[in-house]
Amino acid sequence: MLTPQDDLPGHQTPGTFAQAGNGDPRFTERWWYTAHPIDGRPLLLDIGFGYYPNRGVMDAFAGVTVGRTQYNFRASRQLGANPLDLTVGPLHLDISPAQGVHRLRLKDNASGLSFELRFEACLPAAQEKQSRRERDGVVEEDLARVTQFGRWRGWLQVHGERHALEPETWWGQRDRSWGVRSEMRTDWAAPPMQTHKKFFWTWSMLQTESMGVCLFLKEREPGKPFYLSGAEFQRQPDGAVTQREITGVEHELQWADDPLGQTLAGGELRLSFDHGAPRVLRLEPLPTRFYLKGGLYGGFGGWNHGDDKGAYAEGHDAWNLDDALTRERARTLGDHVLRVHTGGESGIGISEYGVAAGYPKYPGPQKHPAL
Repeated sequence: MLTPQDDLPGHQTPGTFAQAGNGDPRFTERWWYTAHPIDGRPLLLDIGFGYYPNRGVMDAFAGVTVGRTQYNFRASRQLGANPLDLTVGPLHLDISPAQGVHRLRLKDNASGLSFELRFEACLPAAQEKQSRRERDGVVEEDLARVTQFGRWRGWLQVHGERHALEPETWWGQRDRSWGVRSEMRTDWAAPPMQTHKKFFWTWSMLQTESMGVCLFLKEREPGKPFYLSGAEFQRQPDGAVTQREITGVEHELQWADDPLGQTLAGGELRLSFDHGAPRVLRLEPLPTRFYLKGGLYGGFGGWNHGDDKGAYAEGHDAWNLDDALTRERARTLGDHVLRVHTGGESGIGISEYGVAAGYPKYPGPQKHPAL
């Protein structure tokens, strides 16, 4: 099927822009954003889009955690004649790459959430190392990802309460990924559920006024990563930005005695780089989290990323994060707001993490699922 984009440069295959080159139904492009106030107020906004050209589907979500309540909006559409339009119902994304500006809008809808927002990049984007994994000759994942720090401008409304976002007081991050993604299947409503063994992982984005660190670490034994990708950006007094690649990570983490799930309580990350001195990041977790099942990561209530729900479908709900059944179904995967202290500065960011059964260093949290 032809689209207006087919008149522009950038084709990678003999096909049109409306299809991915390898035909794999798992091929996905994703956009993800978070926003949070730097004063530590219990507010966290998550937004995401997924494009599945070989399934003919685009889906999207937006969610806000306020205190101990998480509000979720989810929507899906068939691609039809507008496969590259980043609009799913009332949720829309517009990107101006040359300006480093991403505009996100959620019109009034039944969820009670709405916003008009601009993400403005404050540091260069970082490309993660390619994540390629095969099992028994079958490609499980072959994925590229880009991450970036930014500031937010605009407004957010949650059930009639309006919040003004200004770059000085609302920080955040984004990622952009494309390729064949490994599928998570952790939905109680669509068994069998996947289980995981013997690994620790964290995907973290942490920033201060002068620097940003993005880190993705996976290991089965402490100190022996099977995947490590990350970078540090440092803003210099003259405005220039320098970059170093992370080459090693040591972690000493403490875990809360949370009866409902895995929850980080504090700790340190000690980073080494391809050049220059190491850096220690001291982590101070705040109470606020957004559980990513609100955006269908791993599936929720029988609905998973990329499912064809017809021409258009949407759903919404509100979760009490102190409710045991809700937390059991939301499971572990989430964005956890952290303060970070390093080099005499303090900042803020988010961390995703998990510890699977059999990983020798942190037995405490393993009573709960890792994902």
